[in-house]
Amino acid sequence: VTAKTAFIFILPQYNSSLQSLGRVVRFRIKVVSAVDSLQDHFYRWHETLPLHPGHLRCLPKINRRLHLSKVKQSRFNESGQLAAFHLAAMFWSLYVAASEGYLSNPKTLWESYPHVYLPFQVKFFYLGQLAYWLHALPELYFQKVKKEEIPRQLQYIILYLLHIGGAYLLNLTRLGVILLLLQSVSEFLFHIARLFYFTDENNQKLFNAWAVVFVVSRLFTLTLSVLTIGFGLARAEIHTFNPDKGNFNTLLFRMIVLLMMCISQTWMMWRFIHFQLRRWRESCKEQAAKKKTAIAPVIPKQQLKVLKRESGYHENGLLKAENGSTPRQKKIKAP
Repeated sequence: VTAKTAFIFILPQYNSSLQSLGRVVRFRIKVVSAVDSLQDHFYRWHETLPLHPGHLRCLPKINRRLHLSKVKQSRFNESGQLAAFHLAAMFWSLYVAASEGYLSNPKTLWESYPHVYLPFQVKFFYLGQLAYWLHALPELYFQKVKKEEIPRQLQYIILYLLHIGGAYLLNLTRLGVILLLLQSVSEFLFHIARLFYFTDENNQKLFNAWAVVFVVSRLFTLTLSVLTIGFGLARAEIHTFNPDKGNFNTLLFRMIVLLMMCISQTWMMWRFIHFQLRRWRESCKEQAAKKKTAIAPVIPKQQLKVLKRESGYHENGLLKAENGSTPRQKKIKAP
């Protein structure tokens, strides 16, 4: 009896069979959809249930063994959870992009725009991504995140929601899958590097690998965005603004999207450069401190040798004692 109602929460809605594709079922995108919001709510809670038992059992046990401070404990737990999520998102987006032919044929990123009709796995992928980042908002309260950490975490949660929601609503889902794949690889390496850094502060080699992957992913993101939006959609046949049919392919639309992409990537690069400069300064300070500790034991020994050689000091060619008085000269007795 409840099967019809349950399907609204579980299965993606707005499906339609396309005769030209041999009765292949595709799912439409609705800009304002109460059913999609219910599914997001359903997936949100079902993502929370399996993640929290592992988060509450495994990570605190590791924290006890490492004896981390409270600040490092919160960041260790955050990186552990995000590393697991980005690893799953990386393989999921790679599977979707490979199976749909986005990697083998890059022209599919802009051909036949607008991409209103989505395969099941593409729509399910976007619903899962939106559900995770929406569920991350109440998690800030349940995990009792400190007030100092809330602005930083809100920053990247909102950025993810804006980029994923924008790609979903503006029918740029094919490009969004590739960009999320690049972002997941970069974020996974970063959080793995942070986990190893918290276990051993001298282990910073993974940060160097992440730095290379981060820069390459930013270059690929900008290149694909310009290629798809700036050149691919500009050569499309239909250049009309029609939200009912999902077509936003106008010159103003392309300029705004490219501008937002350039601003976000530039901001991320600026944060990356600031992070690298801070690491360089900290390493310089540590090296200077090590040099001081290595030189400090040598100076007292040299001073002790000088004091042993001369118990007093010379003034005007005469040897004086420590109290400033000149020692008495011995009288030479006459023979």
